[in-house]
Amino acid sequence: MNEETKNAILEKIREYDRIILARHVRPDGDAVGSSHGLAEILRLSFPDKEILVSDEDISDALEFTQTEETDPEILDYSNALAIVLDTANLERLANKRITEAKELIKIDHHIDRNPYGDISWVEDERSSVCEMIADFLYTFRDVLQCNLRAATLLYMGIITDSGNFKYSATNGDTLRLAGYLLDMGVDIQTLNSELELRPYEFYKFQACIFDKMKLTENGVAYLYVDKEMQERFHLTRSQASDSVDFMSGIRGTLVWIAFIDNPDGSIRVRLRSRFMPINNLAERYDGGGHANASGATVNSLREMQALVKDADALIKEYKENNGGWI
Repeated sequence: MNEETKNAILEKIREYDRIILARHVRPDGDAVGSSHGLAEILRLSFPDKEILVSDEDISDALEFTQTEETDPEILDYSNALAIVLDTANLERLANKRITEAKELIKIDHHIDRNPYGDISWVEDERSSVCEMIADFLYTFRDVLQCNLRAATLLYMGIITDSGNFKYSATNGDTLRLAGYLLDMGVDIQTLNSELELRPYEFYKFQACIFDKMKLTENGVAYLYVDKEMQERFHLTRSQASDSVDFMSGIRGTLVWIAFIDNPDGSIRVRLRSRFMPINNLAERYDGGGHANASGATVNSLREMQALVKDADALIKEYKENNGGWI
């Protein structure tokens, strides 16, 4: 799959002495895992090259990975190769200067509505970009080297973006490549503990959410985590955003949505679905993503209610015209 593109990427990597990697803002496990996992592989495989990961922000929730970001403002991009991972469009870049690089490679698994890059490797059927990097590693296993740290970072991105292999993008390749990484000695007990364990106050927050979440007539579950709630339960932005997962187990609910107040006054929207696609709805509200996992932004409570109403109408139409949903 995409053998010609993968070969072209490897040749570009061989060509450059300086390679700068970047990913999207508000990083998740796949963004951190793919950028730093690939960087680790390249450092091991090409020790004479300068390999940097450069982004403006970090993830508090993934602090345990002990990854470091180089300040984008101090770098010289003129003779560098840029590799941008897990970023559907340039507007979401966490390094706005990365486009100053001499050449740019895009590696992504979102629907390619905004193509960019001198080389673009996009597979929107993949569970994660970390799965793609694991495939890249396996394809060129006679050339590329990997250690336990790189394998752990890549495995982390696969399990977080696939929902521990529950989402529809999971297939045989996902499991085979995850197994390839596990064979390198990934400590899944420690990794899962770092990803899943939460402080006591977070569960008090969860109890509060169960009391406050709402359900529309046709089966949209939704909740609103405002600034007051975030302060009350001492939530990080990542913890507040994780609240979308609280609603995933409601029978008959095909769409669930979390609205989270942002510091700038906007409202972050996290949309999830099963059976029916949700990305087209996200695109109508300044967002996008995968068929069953997308993000968007609204700027008022009125716009928030409009999105919920639109989602309810989509479910009604889907249920009337499709069987087999649960």
